[in-house]
Amino acid sequence: MTFGASRPTEVTRGLAFPEGPVALSDGSVLVVEIAAGRITRVLPDGTHRTVAETGGGPNGAAIGPDGAVYVCDNGGFSWHTRPDGTVYPGNQPDDYSGGKILRVDLDTGQTRTLYDGLRGPNDIVFDSSGAFWFTDLGKRRPREMDLGGLYHARPDGSAISEVVHPLTTPNGVGLAPDGSRLYVAETATGRVWCWEVTAPGVLGAPDLPGPPGPGDARLLHGFSGFRNLDSLAVDADGNVCVATLVSGEVSVLSPAGELLGTVAPPEHDPHVTNICFAGAGSRDAWITSSGRGRLYHCTWPVEGLDLAFRR
Repeated sequence: MTFGASRPTEVTRGLAFPEGPVALSDGSVLVVEIAAGRITRVLPDGTHRTVAETGGGPNGAAIGPDGAVYVCDNGGFSWHTRPDGTVYPGNQPDDYSGGKILRVDLDTGQTRTLYDGLRGPNDIVFDSSGAFWFTDLGKRRPREMDLGGLYHARPDGSAISEVVHPLTTPNGVGLAPDGSRLYVAETATGRVWCWEVTAPGVLGAPDLPGPPGPGDARLLHGFSGFRNLDSLAVDADGNVCVATLVSGEVSVLSPAGELLGTVAPPEHDPHVTNICFAGAGSRDAWITSSGRGRLYHCTWPVEGLDLAFRR
């Protein structure tokens, strides 16, 4: 079942496992290149230039209230290549030194660590209070793995709290258009959870009896068959648009959890990892095809959603 977006067209290629797309007001798109440890600006004509060399494994990204970009640094991965040429991340690398939350000045490229001592921060979204939610995927080693969690933090580095733990490889995170719900996609389980947000950094009890999921979340949708989930974005209709691995597409879920359809790049990539929107008044959307190192553009059937902060 295909969702009603236009067929994605390639904007650029040659990126080192791009993720964390952020649409900017000048028409360019920021992406992180996880395998290269840098942040890159992709211009409308497809050319791209380095904004900052962060090292580690920059993953999710979002613009904060001060116009800087805030980045989840997962600490890096070991990397592997399939016979078809697509690349994919593996276990914790030998040079792993921990996960961090970074603040990066887009004008100067200056990078500052706000929070460290984390395992594998993955995706991030700001709320209207000026603070942000982020997921920590954990880290995998040959014979063991860390359980992940959901966190809330201030952008000045003054306060961080673990709100939900444990979660099984929490990845994408997003907020409903009015900020009343928070969504998290789990990679390994193929599930999307939601919570009611009762105050900044505070989640309510589920609206069903008992604790049906981790952290008293309500199960929005569970994918059947072998599906892993990656990052997500929410459009203006409140649909949760989650990158779906293996099948190589973006799956679109209604706020009620119904699968409305999918959008896939023209060339299959088992690591389609993320989507972002230009915001209210626009139907422009960008999709990262990370295994093939490409960024795609498509026209979405509904408008995008204005995030809490833009640049």
